[in-house]
Amino acid sequence: MSADSPIVIEASGLTRQFGSIKAVDGVSFDVRSGAIFGLLGPNGSGKTTIIRMLCGVLQPSAGQASVLGLEIHTQAELIKQRIGYMSQQFSLYADLSVRENIEFYGRVYGLDANRRKQRLSETLELTGLTDRIDQLAGTLSGGWKQRLALACSLVHEPELIFLDEPTAGIDPVARRQLWDLLFDLSGRGVTLFVTTHYMDEAERCSPVGYIYMSRLLLLGEPETLKQLPEVTPTGTRRLELEAHNPTQLLAPLRRIDGVRDATLFGQAIHLLIDKQLTGPEIRARLDLPEDAAPMREIAPTLEDVFVTLTADAQKRVAQGEPLNIHLEGTTKTAEDEDNPVGNKPAPTTAPASPQHKHPAAHSRSLAGLLAILIKEFTHIRRQPATLFFMLLVPLLQTLIFGYAINLQIEHIPTVVFDLDGRDQARQLIESFVNTRSFQIIERANDEQSFRSALSSGRAKVGIVVPPDYTDRLLKRQQTTVQVLIDGSDSQVATTAQNTAALLGLQASIAIARPFGEANQVAPSRDATGHSAAPIEVRPRVLYNPDLESANFFVPGLVGIILQLVTLFLTSFAVVRERELGTLEQLFVTPVGRAGLLLGKLLPYAVVGFLESLLVLCVMVYVFHVPIHGSLPLLLSLTWLFLVCSLGLGLLVSTLARSQATAMQFAFMIMLPSVLLSGFMFPRAEMPLPIYLITFLIPVTYFLEILRGIILRGAGFIDLLPWSVGLAIATIVVLGISISRFRKTLV
Repeated sequence: MSADSPIVIEASGLTRQFGSIKAVDGVSFDVRSGAIFGLLGPNGSGKTTIIRMLCGVLQPSAGQASVLGLEIHTQAELIKQRIGYMSQQFSLYADLSVRENIEFYGRVYGLDANRRKQRLSETLELTGLTDRIDQLAGTLSGGWKQRLALACSLVHEPELIFLDEPTAGIDPVARRQLWDLLFDLSGRGVTLFVTTHYMDEAERCSPVGYIYMSRLLLLGEPETLKQLPEVTPTGTRRLELEAHNPTQLLAPLRRIDGVRDATLFGQAIHLLIDKQLTGPEIRARLDLPEDAAPMREIAPTLEDVFVTLTADAQKRVAQGEPLNIHLEGTTKTAEDEDNPVGNKPAPTTAPASPQHKHPAAHSRSLAGLLAILIKEFTHIRRQPATLFFMLLVPLLQTLIFGYAINLQIEHIPTVVFDLDGRDQARQLIESFVNTRSFQIIERANDEQSFRSALSSGRAKVGIVVPPDYTDRLLKRQQTTVQVLIDGSDSQVATTAQNTAALLGLQASIAIARPFGEANQVAPSRDATGHSAAPIEVRPRVLYNPDLESANFFVPGLVGIILQLVTLFLTSFAVVRERELGTLEQLFVTPVGRAGLLLGKLLPYAVVGFLESLLVLCVMVYVFHVPIHGSLPLLLSLTWLFLVCSLGLGLLVSTLARSQATAMQFAFMIMLPSVLLSGFMFPRAEMPLPIYLITFLIPVTYFLEILRGIILRGAGFIDLLPWSVGLAIATIVVLGISISRFRKTLV
């Protein structure tokens, strides 16, 4: 790199604020082509935030910056086509192999098949990953993971690579090998922007900058920074003292007048002392013989620079004084900000137009769609738990709801206390059994056992036949049969009450009819001349004549299961990538927002549609619920509901920042969908405010469509209000979700 090299990064007053916290405060610097720019600073000082702003995934609160001649505010997507990014934590896909990860990023950057194959071979050779090409990324060690991350950031031959603490957490050998790769890349003309915690790595960078408390304290060539007067103030010098027990000497050394600083460096101590303080004086105050503690004068290290200026910054902050900012060499000074022309020649900025080897440099909304689709289908194939949740769980839910849940109340446990015991009484008990609503489980012989059967819960209904039941019937006197019903289960109690009342009415009519015939007295007669009730009501049940519960529940299950699976899987898929950092890695690529969204959602739409077909097949062939209406109409409206459900999942992913939060939001959506949509309880019986709220639930419309087509054979015109409602809900949900989804971190 020379002073005449074009500028590839130009930042001026770059600032980023998160609420009241200023993460980056007025940072200005230039980076020239071919440089290895090193940015150092403690955790939380703003290094990663600066990289994110320069990569276009985080908008600055103030200031300007350009990368490769492109403005980060307006041309972020064009920047992403020409840079590489390696995040602080490993953010590739653990369940994809080395080959699949590299090929995925090759597709994202728009490389054709031949070029992708060539770049795969070249990056594997450069990073030494050839022997591990089919190994899953999650099984690689730390050093090999970093090599893979570097290979993925290199596959499209970027002009500039951002590396955020690339050697954090790996062993010294792997760290040295990775830096050898970086030097190799620099020698090929690639510009590197590196953040690091290691001083030995900072020594390898040129230039280097040090950021502290969101401010860039100094920036320049390492050798230039070591000569700053604040590092070795006038009237001082730096010495290195070698000793057998340096840790024991450190505290006494710091108490000696004239010793301004004492720091351990391995088995030696680096001292900053006043010039008038001599070596023999130091040894004398430590009671050390001359041969036991040799000393020599040394030049300051880069660590001395940062430690000294950090201490000075801390002192100034504590005293409320402004920080000393040292911008040397290749960076802009405060005077440059006020007078950009000055007396220096105008710097050459890297051209905005990319080289021929890059894909077309224009923002494409569907860019990367195929890459995301292939990756998502690979994830689905590699995750048995996801496949189980998507395919088997819906089948189990259908079978459980279809078989286990039954709205027809039958075989209610019943205890009988028959005090009469004659034929008339036995016929009455037999009529109770013939209704199929009652099942005799016990015949009590005394009052105590009868009451015990009811109080213990063994029986839900108790029938008491009085001892004079037959006598009163023969005398044509009214007799009373007592039916005691356990009201703890309202549905069972209601069924028992209605059935018992109807049975009593029918038995009374059967007894009264022979007397009417014998005496030629009847309230009315039927067409054959026999006595009959004055009014005959003939109820007829349509669409579900046998009142089978499966016919009610199973069609609704298609909608509930479809929403459940797509909502949970879609929201988790996006939030999981955000948690792992892979979403941030994608944001730095030129993948279009539409390509990213469609690529993430379409695989789950396809799986959801297959689930719908599976549940419909179970409904028809297992529960024998035929589809009376148009199957193409049903499948078309199912696709519409699928889009709506995917939009709900996407909406949850924009609200949640963790999978635990996503699950909570998903349950908040599913609970009213099950309870208020009409799936289990009739909406018409709900209070008016709740009834109106049900129209805000998309599955409400789909359940009406399902039951209309499957059970009633309804056509599109019949279902038009529900179809329009579902379409409006889909548009609203998708509109809100897409408007909230951005290719930025905030």
